Amino acid sequence: MSRIVLGVAGGIAAYKACEVLRRLRESGHEVTVVPTPNALTFVGETTWAALSGKPVHTGVFQAVTEVPHVRIGQTADLVVVAPATADLLARAASGRADDLLTNVLLTAHCPVLMVPAMHTEMWEHAATQANVATLRERGVLVMDPASGRLTGTDTGPGRLPEAFDIAQVAASLLDAPSTVDAVRARDLAGRHVVVSAGGTHEALDPVRFLGNASSGRQGLALAQAAALRGARVTLVAANVALPIPSGLEVVRVTSTADLAEAMFALQADADALVMAAAPADFTPVDPAVGKIKKDGDGGLTVAFKQTTDVLATLSHDRPRDQVIVGFAAETAADDAELLQLGRAKLARKGCDLLVLNNVSGGAVFGSDANAITIIDATGPVASASGDKTVIAHHIWDAVVASKGDL
Repeated sequence: MSRIVLGVAGGIAAYKACEVLRRLRESGHEVTVVPTPNALTFVGETTWAALSGKPVHTGVFQAVTEVPHVRIGQTADLVVVAPATADLLARAASGRADDLLTNVLLTAHCPVLMVPAMHTEMWEHAATQANVATLRERGVLVMDPASGRLTGTDTGPGRLPEAFDIAQVAASLLDAPSTVDAVRARDLAGRHVVVSAGGTHEALDPVRFLGNASSGRQGLALAQAAALRGARVTLVAANVALPIPSGLEVVRVTSTADLAEAMFALQADADALVMAAAPADFTPVDPAVGKIKKDGDGGLTVAFKQTTDVLATLSHDRPRDQVIVGFAAETAADDAELLQLGRAKLARKGCDLLVLNNVSGGAVFGSDANAITIIDATGPVASASGDKTVIAHHIWDAVVASKGDL
């Protein structure tokens, strides 16, 4: 069980931190809430205490025998500040210690994750951007805010990312120390990466389709991880029903033909393409214009044709130097057969890296966990298992290692 400090600054998004707290506790973590005095204007002390099961303080002169302004930060495994207002970012960047939360930030030996939320003008102001840059230089992990509806009728960047998004990032930071180093390094900053996710639908008639069991969860984790590491990320989402992480440019597609069109259009501007989506290999030759009706006791015969091989086309027709990553979901009897199938597919597709997983018995699809082997033309380069948010960073580690100047 990890010990998490949830700092809450005084902004309207403070109420959303209640859901962040719930998700962290349901994941088995011990959470101590440290609100600023202004945060209690939005959500009261009683609420935080009831949801966390722990006493709640805001000042350094409360429970002084326990020296909370030092002990809380020293004993934490992770500090998450959500929301982090413009004021809190400024005080943290200047090293202020005028309430319990800023004292905790100064004494924490663990990773610190700041999740900003404020109006667009405040987020884009040069002072705020300078404070964020200062914090990042010191090793603080700062998520970019989401874009969307703000207080009143305003919209734009500055919205607090959704609770599931924050909780997933927190989980990845706790589960793998290497993830913290990669996010701190922002080794994908200045790069544009395109990630596909989900499974395509090939229409049989207006109400039926040929699909597959891909949920898009691994692709979403890859997109989120790249954004945390500083990349500009375009997500090509094929029938993804899961919530989309914040900070991504999203292109939604349905069929393999749609997926191919979107990926080919985005390729010219991409430094890396990751084909985590599961496209159909076949599509009906003549989809019915109207709903297909039952005709007595007879069956149904449908003629299929092959779809565009998106990964192979991206690999063979790349307009410039870029890293292309493919996925191979195979049913194999053992690791040796999986590797054999992967090598053959890598040779056919022509991509730089291929991520292998064994989906025998329905494994992987829809699950939070995954087990992968990454190969290149020389053979295996890495293996990993665990939560898909952590697996995503292992894949990006392999991408960066494959081309240091990505």
